[in-house]
Amino acid sequence: MEERVLYVDCLSGISGDMTIGMLLDLGLDKDKFIEDLNKLNISEYKINIEKGQKNGITGTNFNVILNESHTYNNEDEAEQIYEHQHTHNHEHCRGIKEIFKIIDESKLNKEVKTLSKKIFNEVAKAEATVHNEDIDKVHFHEVGAVDSIVDIVGTAILIDMLKVDKIISSPIHIGTGFVKCQHGKIPVPAPATLEILKGIPVYSKGIRSELVTPTGAAIVKVLVDEFKYVDNMIIDKIGYGLGDRDLEIANLLRGVILKRKLDESLIMLECNIDDMNPEIYSYLIPKALEKGAKDIFLTNIVMKKNRPGIKINLLCDEDKSEIFEKLLFEETTTLGLRKTKVDKVKLKSKFQKVSTIYGDVTIKICYNNSEIIKYAPEYEECRMLAEKNSVPIRKVFEEANYNFKKNINDGKVKK
Repeated sequence: MEERVLYVDCLSGISGDMTIGMLLDLGLDKDKFIEDLNKLNISEYKINIEKGQKNGITGTNFNVILNESHTYNNEDEAEQIYEHQHTHNHEHCRGIKEIFKIIDESKLNKEVKTLSKKIFNEVAKAEATVHNEDIDKVHFHEVGAVDSIVDIVGTAILIDMLKVDKIISSPIHIGTGFVKCQHGKIPVPAPATLEILKGIPVYSKGIRSELVTPTGAAIVKVLVDEFKYVDNMIIDKIGYGLGDRDLEIANLLRGVILKRKLDESLIMLECNIDDMNPEIYSYLIPKALEKGAKDIFLTNIVMKKNRPGIKINLLCDEDKSEIFEKLLFEETTTLGLRKTKVDKVKLKSKFQKVSTIYGDVTIKICYNNSEIIKYAPEYEECRMLAEKNSVPIRKVFEEANYNFKKNINDGKVKK
């Protein structure tokens, strides 16, 4: 089993524009991205996607261009405006309910809608805390503008397209200094950004610029599973999202697709029981299988004081262990469990049909590399054919095995 991981290297902070540029630079389909973005049904912007360079490193620059002019009030590099957002005219501002309405009424898929709203909600909560307002009353002069809707929904679209198993991020590089917004000069990181970054590892190298925007902070808060440096993984693809500023360090966001093989680790839960109504076992076993247990079996044992008892063994995925611990405590009389991590080693298997005089039967074929180690007809199909043809089931098994072996000898078995 192989795990596919996106590693986000926030060496120069993170913003919405840089995130989209990085994801597109990883090779995602630009035309499909634009097609999905148009499902938002807002026409107040254009986008510009082009290759560029920062400190000699080639990457993708993504920019949202609004259809009417706006004034930006930058004074110096340490007072850069948050990701185009802080100085938009009020007619471009939207509340969280209006933003959610735009997303919900679009033709985007459910996963993209849900992810977009989660990211927006993180910013809304932070703004509500900073301004001491109810979340529904927050004035979105900093995140409600069209470019922020495009940045957040665009990120959700690309993450949905990327199909990775996990997202890991480096600690976040934050800047220092002050930025100018509609409330006046405020420190970097901006209060809303800092609120969002609670619980996330950050560091600063004294760069006098706003490296992390509220949108960028919300993106990592929602998307990232772990904040750490990775090891023992294979690099597959690399992408760079370029920022708009010229800093003393390369103003870019780096994304790396990593791959690693996973051992299938499972948990074995065990308990010994000598005081339970045996009828309960016939209820417990199918219930455990319905909940996703890999296996459950009973063993007759002799317990202390020479009492006959039953040992229950339940095999499950590691991340579902708590579900089955709860099941065993609730549905049996046990007072304790033994919990062991086990590694599963198994042959690769395929299924192939074979014709018999009784009908077609599916054969499960097990391989070690390309060598067939064993094979067996599927029981349920053999049972149904035996009943349908009024013959003993062993005759169906024998016929299926004979014909399949003949197919192997004739070179008709697909490997």
